[in-house]
Amino acid sequence: MKIMLDAGHSRVTPGKRSPDGMLEFEFNSVVANYAKALLEEYLNTTVYFAHDPSGKVDIPLATRTDRANELNVDAYVSIHANAFGPGGWHDASGIETFIHPSKPKDAYELVIKIQTNLLRASGLPNRGVKTADFHVLRETDMTAVLPECGFMTNKGDLNKLKSDAYRRSVAQGIVYALADQYNLKKKPAPKLMEKKEAAAGEYPEKIQGLIEWVQENGISDGKNPYAPATLAYVWEVARNIVNKLEK
Repeated sequence: MKIMLDAGHSRVTPGKRSPDGMLEFEFNSVVANYAKALLEEYLNTTVYFAHDPSGKVDIPLATRTDRANELNVDAYVSIHANAFGPGGWHDASGIETFIHPSKPKDAYELVIKIQTNLLRASGLPNRGVKTADFHVLRETDMTAVLPECGFMTNKGDLNKLKSDAYRRSVAQGIVYALADQYNLKKKPAPKLMEKKEAAAGEYPEKIQGLIEWVQENGISDGKNPYAPATLAYVWEVARNIVNKLEK
C-alpha cells in the first residue's frame, strides 16, 4: 500500500494564514508528520510526502500530482485548514471533506470514513462531504481526498488548529479511515523478553538490584519484571510510592 500525504501549501505561500498569523502549513505539516508516523506502524505501507517538509519551497500542484502518478500511489490525502472571506474573523466553522465531482467509488467510500472520523476527533460542526474540481483531486490517477479540518478564520476552530492534541487527533482520524478502507494490518509488536521466576541471581545484576529495591521499599513484589504492566498495576505502584513519600 502506497499513500501520499500532501500538507497543502507551504510557509511561503501568499496568504494562507489565520488573522492572527498562524500559517496554514504549520497545521497541515504537523498533521502530515503525525499521520506518516502512524501509518508506518502498518504492514506493507509506504508513505510519501507531496510537499517540501521544511515548507521553504512551495511545490507546484502539477509537480505534486505528477509525482504521485509516477509513484503509482494508491491514495492521495491533501490536508488543509479552511478559511472564509477576504480577511478577518468569521463565524463559519466545521469540518468538510472533498472529492472530485466524478465521485469515484473508492474515493467516495474513503471520504465518508475520513469525514466521520474527523467529526469524532474535532467535535466541530459537520459541513458534509462535498465535491470540487481541485487540481489534486482532478489530476491524480488514484483515490484522492481533501479534508478541511477547521476554519483558521474562526476563533474557536483556530484554538483547536493550534493545539497539538487536536493535530494528533486529526492525524489519527485520517489514519483510522485509511486503515479501515484498505484493511491495513498493524505490524506485530516486538516480542517481550521471556518471563522468568524472580529467584535471586537469575536476572542481570542491574535488574536484580531494582527488584530488591522495590521490594525493600514496599513499592512492588518484584515478580515477573519483564511482564507487561496493566494500568491497574501502574496505579497500584504509584499509590505505593505516594504512600511512602507521605510517611
